[in-house]
Amino acid sequence: MGEVFAGRYELIDPIGRGGAGAVWRAWDHRRRRYVAAKVLLQSDAHTLLRFVREQALRIDHPHVLAPASWAADDDKVLFTMDLVGGGSLGHVIGDYGPLPPRFVCTLLDQLLSGLAAVHAEGVVHRDIKPANILMEATGSGRPHLRLSDFGISMRKGEPRLTETDYVVGTPGYFAPEQLMGAEPDFAADLFAVGLVALYLLQGSKPDSRALVEHFLTHGTPDAPQGVPGPLWDVVANLLQPDPQNRFRTATGARKALAGAVELLPPPAPDEDPVEVFDQLGPLPPGFGPDGPTGTAPSAPAAEPAAASGAPAQPSTAGGAGSGGPSVTLAAEPARTDPRGASATVPPVPQQAAPAAVHAPSYGPSYGPSYGPSETGSFHLPPPAAPAAPGAATAAVPAVPAAAPVGRRGAIAPPPPKAVASLLAAALLCFAVGVWALTQL
Repeated sequence: MGEVFAGRYELIDPIGRGGAGAVWRAWDHRRRRYVAAKVLLQSDAHTLLRFVREQALRIDHPHVLAPASWAADDDKVLFTMDLVGGGSLGHVIGDYGPLPPRFVCTLLDQLLSGLAAVHAEGVVHRDIKPANILMEATGSGRPHLRLSDFGISMRKGEPRLTETDYVVGTPGYFAPEQLMGAEPDFAADLFAVGLVALYLLQGSKPDSRALVEHFLTHGTPDAPQGVPGPLWDVVANLLQPDPQNRFRTATGARKALAGAVELLPPPAPDEDPVEVFDQLGPLPPGFGPDGPTGTAPSAPAAEPAAASGAPAQPSTAGGAGSGGPSVTLAAEPARTDPRGASATVPPVPQQAAPAAVHAPSYGPSYGPSYGPSETGSFHLPPPAAPAAPGAATAAVPAVPAAAPVGRRGAIAPPPPKAVASLLAAALLCFAVGVWALTQL
């Protein structure tokens, strides 16, 4: 089993990485469901301040993936989000290449809807790109998009965390005014939406610098091949170099997009549906659809004994902001012998945990799921041995350590070495006292 963080979140396997920490698939023992846990790797004040800003964002919208809860444990902190299994827009493009215009319009409508909710809170995202736009694994059904990664977002008027002449974001998705050092504004997010739309329609990353130069030199270019004119009119408005010439709000762009959809030609009869596949892969051994398969039911709240070196006992201690139960740390109970319902077998000794636990290798379905701007990979200490489910019949429990007991229940005397140490200390004190009296 994985490490239980702050007594509530059991980290299972990494699903994304970046420069500041790691994103893990985790089991929330309190809410009894799988979540995505973003674990902060760096502990410097600058990174911690960004973490505080991101976890403080609370936007409840079906197309926004904002933090839901947080916890702290010693020098590590994390916050959790809904677990989104369909990967990013990059996965969809990797599977299909350029997408059909009507499918792109559905994605853009959801993106602008989520962005309108973000802007309504006075927040500028500042890092809209395909890797930060995640997809639910809906198969061939209606797609469901989620805007994620608010690590560098900020509220309008909020002080910056970087120098005024330092540009924050992802190269290739900057608005021209960002490169000039302008204050973050909603219009910059809309420019990035236009670049994302072009990426979906063409199947490759657009050259934003060449686009801006063409706009400034020759005006609005003609619609690219395969892009319907009504849809291109909306995208070209988003890509205007002058922010005053763009849509003023995400809601306004969404209304224009709705009008463009009505003018699109019907889909071709032989057009294949776009499917969004599950990119997370199977759960590791020990975990099933309903959570860990090898943990015992939660026990009443008790102080964890492992920290003090005492025998491990069931614990439900929670971390900051959680209060949820942790995975049971009790020794493995006796196992029921399959040859008889009432026969029991002594517990099997656990092997020592390895010196270090390394993150599994990342296949094509892991690293890009949350994009390079998510927090990075992170090696955790060895997980505690899980507790097996209780046997159907009474089993022989592990005997806890206790003080040595003599005959008739009396406490046995201390060992000889302890007695010798006490006598030596007493003689030393006596000698010092005699010496002090002779000096009077």
